[in-house]
Amino acid sequence: MRIVTFNVNGIRSAVQKGLWKWVASNNIDVLCLQEVKASIDQADIEEMNDLGYHITWFEAEKKGYSGVATFSKIKPENIIRGIQNPAFDREGRVLRTDFGDLTLLNCYFPSGSSGEDRHDFKMEFLAYFEEWIRPLKTERSGIIVLGDYNIVHQALDIHNPERKDNPSGYRPEERAWMDHWFDSGWQDAFRKMNPDTKSYSWWSYRAGSRQKDKGWRIDYCSVSDSLSSFITGCSHDKNAAFSDHCPVVTDIEFNI
Repeated sequence: MRIVTFNVNGIRSAVQKGLWKWVASNNIDVLCLQEVKASIDQADIEEMNDLGYHITWFEAEKKGYSGVATFSKIKPENIIRGIQNPAFDREGRVLRTDFGDLTLLNCYFPSGSSGEDRHDFKMEFLAYFEEWIRPLKTERSGIIVLGDYNIVHQALDIHNPERKDNPSGYRPEERAWMDHWFDSGWQDAFRKMNPDTKSYSWWSYRAGSRQKDKGWRIDYCSVSDSLSSFITGCSHDKNAAFSDHCPVVTDIEFNI
C-alpha cells in the first residue's frame, strides 16, 4: 500500500503544473493533500475521478485558505471532518478517513510564522490535538497521522541548525512537542527508514533555496507503533516540484 502526503500550496496551481500526471504514474493508493486553498467545486478533479479515486474534502470557512483533501482508491467506510473544536475546525485542518482497521488522519497543522498570536494558536492546537487523539488511539488498532506539521523535529531536519533567530517551526517548545509525540506511541516513518539522512520536504521560495537544497523537513508520516513493522519505505520525491513542498511517499505492507 502506498500513501502520499503533500502540501500543494494551492491545488489549482499544482494541477496546472501536472500534479495528476504525477499521481497517475506513481501507483498511489491514498493521496493526502494539504493547503488545497479551494472548495471541491473550484478544483479540477475530473482526472482523479477518471483514475478511480474516491475524493473527500474538508475546506476552510475562509475562501482560498488552508483546507485538506484525501483521494483513495478504496471508498472510506467512515469520514469525520474536524476534531470537535470550532476554532481549529473552521480552518479545515484535520480530515479522518477509516478503511477497515486503518484510520488515516490528513492534517495541516497551523503555522506560527505570521506573528506571536498565531504561534500561540499553533501551540494551543498541538496541546488539544494530543489530548483529542489519545482515546482514538485506544479505540483504533492502526492509525497514520500524516501531513504538514509545520515543525522541524531535529537538527538533522534543517539545513542550518545553528541559526539563532528562533523562527516559528524551529522553536524549542515545538521541537519538545515532537519529542514527546514520538515518545508516546508514534513512529516517524521517514526516520525509521532513513535514520541518518539529511533530506527536506519544504524550501522557501526565496533566493533559489530549492536549487541549493536549503530546506526544512516539516512534512511527516507518523504511524502508530502497531504499524511500525509494516513500513517498507519512506522517501521524499524532490523531483515533484508542484509547490514549495515535495511529496512524502510511504510504502506499508497493509491491505485496505
